[in-house]
Amino acid sequence: MKPLLSCPNLPCNFGTLGQICLRVAGLLLVSLILTSTSAPLSALECRDDNFDGAVYTLCEVDARTDKLQLFLRDNQGEVLGSFSAINSALSETAQRLSFASNAGMYHNDRAPVGLYIQDGAQEMHLVTSPGPGNFGLLPNGVFCLRDERADVFETLTFETSGTQCTSATQSGPMLVINGNLHPRFLRESDSRHIRNGVGTSADGQKIVFAISRQRVNFHSFGRLFRDHLNLPNALYFDGNISRFHTPSLGRSDPGFSMGPVIGVVESIDTP
Repeated sequence: MKPLLSCPNLPCNFGTLGQICLRVAGLLLVSLILTSTSAPLSALECRDDNFDGAVYTLCEVDARTDKLQLFLRDNQGEVLGSFSAINSALSETAQRLSFASNAGMYHNDRAPVGLYIQDGAQEMHLVTSPGPGNFGLLPNGVFCLRDERADVFETLTFETSGTQCTSATQSGPMLVINGNLHPRFLRESDSRHIRNGVGTSADGQKIVFAISRQRVNFHSFGRLFRDHLNLPNALYFDGNISRFHTPSLGRSDPGFSMGPVIGVVESIDTP
C-alpha cells in the first residue's frame, strides 16, 4: 500500500510516524505565526516628495509599531546635541536611530524653551504667553507621545485637556490647527527658510516629519501638511538650523549642537 502522506526524508503513513510528522509540522506553523505577530516590523518610510514647486524629505512613522523617542541629555545630564552622540549612547543597548530630527526650540545652553517631558520626567513647564520669535507666534503647540499614539495639540487646548504625555515637546507656531492654517500665515510672504515640522492624523497613529529642501514660507509649509499630506494638525519645529537623519536615504545632516531631538529607535541585528 502506498503511503497516504509523504514527509521529507521520512516515509510516514497515518500510523505513529504520520502522527509525529503532522505534529511537528503543526508546531513549526504555530512558531512561524507567533514570530510574525509578536515582533511587528517597523513601518518607518522616508522619501523625497514634491509639493507646490518645492522638494521635501518626509518620514512617515506608525505610532503602533515604531519606537519613537525624545532625546536631550545623557546619563550624566550633559546635552547629547548630535545624531552621532545619540547613536553612541544607544549602541550600549544594541540600538540605533533609523530616523531623527531636531524637535523644538531651545536656549543657548540647549535647554528647551517650552514644555519638555522625556520618559515621564518633566524638565521645562508649558509656556502659554506670547513672546518674540516663532515660538511666541501664537497659537503654538505641543507634540505629545502616548501609548501607541502621538498628537499635535494647540497649546491652550492641551493645557485645558488634562492630557498626560509620556514624552512631549513644545514648539511654535502651529502650522495646521484642526484643518486650518495658522491665521498669521501669508501666501505671498517673503520670509523663506529651510523649515521642518511634524503632523499627526486624527487617530494619532500616523506621524509625518518633514523638512524642506529649498527655502519656503510658512504658508507653503503649512499647506504641505494640510493639502498634500491631509493631516489635521501640524507643528513647526525650526528653521535654518533644522536637520534630518535618514540612513535609508544616505542622509545625516551635520551642524551645531542641537537641543531636543526626536527619533525612531531600532535594534541592531547581531549575529
